[in-house]
Amino acid sequence: MCDMGGLDNLIANTAYLQARKSGDGDTKEMQKRRKSLSLPKVEECKEHRESIAGDYDSICEQQPIGKKFFRDFLETVPEYLVARDFLDEVSNWELAEDNLKSSTMENIVTNFLKEGAKNYLSFMSSDLVSKCKAATAKDYENIMHLAKDETKVFFKDKPFQDFQNSPFYDKFIQWKVFEKQPVTDKYFSEFRVLGKGGFGEVCAIQVKNTGKMYACKKLDKKRLKKKSGEKMALLEKEILEKVNSPFIVTLAYAYETKTHLCLVMSLMNGGDLKYHIYNVGERGLEMKRIIFYSAQITCGILHLHSIKIVYRDMKPENVLLDDNGNCRLSDLGLAVQVKEGKSITQRVSTNSLNVGSGK
Repeated sequence: MCDMGGLDNLIANTAYLQARKSGDGDTKEMQKRRKSLSLPKVEECKEHRESIAGDYDSICEQQPIGKKFFRDFLETVPEYLVARDFLDEVSNWELAEDNLKSSTMENIVTNFLKEGAKNYLSFMSSDLVSKCKAATAKDYENIMHLAKDETKVFFKDKPFQDFQNSPFYDKFIQWKVFEKQPVTDKYFSEFRVLGKGGFGEVCAIQVKNTGKMYACKKLDKKRLKKKSGEKMALLEKEILEKVNSPFIVTLAYAYETKTHLCLVMSLMNGGDLKYHIYNVGERGLEMKRIIFYSAQITCGILHLHSIKIVYRDMKPENVLLDDNGNCRLSDLGLAVQVKEGKSITQRVSTNSLNVGSGK
């Protein structure tokens, strides 16, 4: 178990040294770092722009940076902004407490779906307009879901086309090119070891350019080869690249050295759930915390299932807490992608490396 107090001191000391270094003047090292953070020019991204498939879902829904720039673009056109606000309100309604759902839904229908409303969705089909006019309270949920579906279809048409011809899309392409720059161990400063495992260790590292702290999972190549764990390591990287959930650790970088494969992920300062169960206060957890953690763990697993990934390593040690007490699933080394037409037939455990799928 890592020394969390020591890690807090490390981060504080690192931030202090970084602040002192930045005050030493415009050294060549600082100039080099600033330059490495600059986005490439738009004209330098032409080739990459042509190679990206113009797919709304992959750009504006699945990629966080694309989703952000698309949302920013929608603010520039009043009709598009109203549609965005409508989807945000529906999302808030879906997460609202039961005692607030009815009033929230009524406000959404009144503000967006009733003719003459200030934020009326003018792009709705004639069929949906007729349903909205005739709707009573018992029909509100149905017409709201229909309007949600039509809004998403609307975004895929002219708004997405306009986005692709806007400076916001240029910025998106610049970021995608920036992401492709090579990453090596020289990009980071390495600090204390946080934990050790069968294939290597996890240590705290800092990105030199930004000063941001991460956890680096270093997998020893010799150990991987000896225990036939290469496929498992590669699969974990591929799965982490696909994951986009606040309830699963995020992969920020991946690189290799002569001796290690390195996965750079979210630094979770709160320790793991097992530590909190057995070593913090009285043994066990209060029911409110159990419900809270269970809900977040379930959301993480549901996200994995939505992209056809089975986790297969659920235990308290693999549930990590962040600074705010929210938890994320970690260690996806035993997870597996379920392929179309196939099922998972082999048993798996932490000590088993022969994992896979069969017909």
